[in-house]
Amino acid sequence: MQEITRLFDFPYYQLEKFNLKKSLVTKYNGEWVATSTQEYIDKANAISRALLRLGVKPNDKIALISMTNRTEWNIMDIGILQLGAQNVPIYPTISEEDYEYVLNHSEAKYVFVSCTEVFDKVNAVKANTPHLKDVYSFDVLENCKNWGEILEMGADTSNQNEVEKLKNKVKPDDLATLIYTSGTTGRPKGVMLTHHNVVCNALESSKRLPIDHGKISCLSFLPVCHIYERMMMYLYQYTGVTIYFAESMDKISDNLKECAPHVMTAVPRLLEKVYDKIIAKGTELTGIKKKLFFWAVEVGLQYEPYEQNGWWYERKLALARKLIFSKWKAGLGGNLSLIASGSAALQPRLARIFNAAEFGVMEGYGLTETSPVVSVNDMRNGGFRIGTVGKLLEQTEVKIAEDGEICVKGPQVMLGYYKDPEKTAEVIKDGYFHTGDIGEIDADGFLKITDRKKEMFKTSGGKYVAPQLLENRFKQSRFIEQIMVIGEGEKMPAALIQPDFEFLRNWAKIHNIEVGDHKKMVQNKEVIARFQEEVDTANESFAKWEKVKQFRLTPDIWSIDEGHLTPTMKLKRKIVKEKYIDLYNDIYGH
Repeated sequence: MQEITRLFDFPYYQLEKFNLKKSLVTKYNGEWVATSTQEYIDKANAISRALLRLGVKPNDKIALISMTNRTEWNIMDIGILQLGAQNVPIYPTISEEDYEYVLNHSEAKYVFVSCTEVFDKVNAVKANTPHLKDVYSFDVLENCKNWGEILEMGADTSNQNEVEKLKNKVKPDDLATLIYTSGTTGRPKGVMLTHHNVVCNALESSKRLPIDHGKISCLSFLPVCHIYERMMMYLYQYTGVTIYFAESMDKISDNLKECAPHVMTAVPRLLEKVYDKIIAKGTELTGIKKKLFFWAVEVGLQYEPYEQNGWWYERKLALARKLIFSKWKAGLGGNLSLIASGSAALQPRLARIFNAAEFGVMEGYGLTETSPVVSVNDMRNGGFRIGTVGKLLEQTEVKIAEDGEICVKGPQVMLGYYKDPEKTAEVIKDGYFHTGDIGEIDADGFLKITDRKKEMFKTSGGKYVAPQLLENRFKQSRFIEQIMVIGEGEKMPAALIQPDFEFLRNWAKIHNIEVGDHKKMVQNKEVIARFQEEVDTANESFAKWEKVKQFRLTPDIWSIDEGHLTPTMKLKRKIVKEKYIDLYNDIYGH
């Protein structure tokens, strides 16, 4: 059996062990089109042969920029890596300026784009990227070469022996990819990950996924340009999981019903939205149906794993599952029983309700620099504890520094930041990667993240405030879509809040309140009074010095495109503060 030491070994292992008819499945013109394991490998080899003919050499960089996850991306990935070249995936919705920076910094020779939108951005900066030789598109575009030409160029197998020679030269410790982190501050940094970094992470993480190898499917929609979803791709290939690629964020619920997957990865923001939608549907019910629905939700919110709540609770839970939660499951395809959640802190109430409904939401923790997984929960053998990010992966070591910072050592820790030894030296000290997160490990070995070191702040009274903890509690309100807690160096914590405008409009309608557009809405006295109630309720969970004393509502929808959020939906705190500096000054009387 093939030993896996490099990323391109995964599909070959899958061929030997599972030989799937459906390895990768993408929807084209309304139809799901499957690529078998054999076809996947054949096409990847064709790509390698063609790239050689285009003059691509080991250590050359090839950029991939796709709006959605798709079969072509994975074929390109393996085709590039087999030559000892590096795949540089770029997040599609960053600015043209960032495109230019990443393409130049990585010295990418070729770029493969998904569609017109991405092609136009690359085209706009092409004149300023001297290393870039050409651009190819997956979609058929009038003014751009198509990746089909590359496949055709690679159809002639006469140079396959050269591909084999180069493959054999690739070592586990060689660089495999540069991943540019969007970063909440400054220029993107190119994280250098080796084959060994990501292979180890996929193999160790797979031990935490209780799945039936070779028999199940997943839905993939988190951006594959991030290492989280990308590592999962290799893990799926290793465990013989059929990968369906979702069409887009908007189509996820349709795609879940069509593909009926067993597994998927998610970020907390997505789970929050799914939960809010389910609750909104429940609110529309009437009479006994509505009572039953909310009774089940109450039961779900008290969930503890391993029958810790006793036999009477378990009987209620069984009934709630039969009457209500089974309908939730059916609405998401019927098979979904494992959701790996990462990238930000998951609210414990969501972990409770989704596990009560048997979706198997397991929270993990990691960073781009750790390929990414450091720890993850696992339902089996007592390995699941709500409010934690689980136990460390095997071969991974964590020490907690004096100031509470989590420091990681293990095979998944990056080589460093590309062309930036100074920044690398700031985060890798004595063999440990300093994460910038604050946490603790309990007596049973569960890791708990309490905050971002960089995001904690002191009020002028010298008290520490951990904004993420407050924000997660406040976001439990259906009125609050986004919130940023502020108050560094000020006399008290306060908050900038983006309302859930849709929910707010419905509330206003029920109460016969004229609210007008977003601008008028956030200045409406009755609206502000209603938000004050939500703030007061959430504040009850916190100590006196932590409570949010004042807030202002913002009229905009916070988004990635407008710069409020990073591509993984984290707050760009500095930018949000700058955008609403008037509101900030108004709160603190500056």
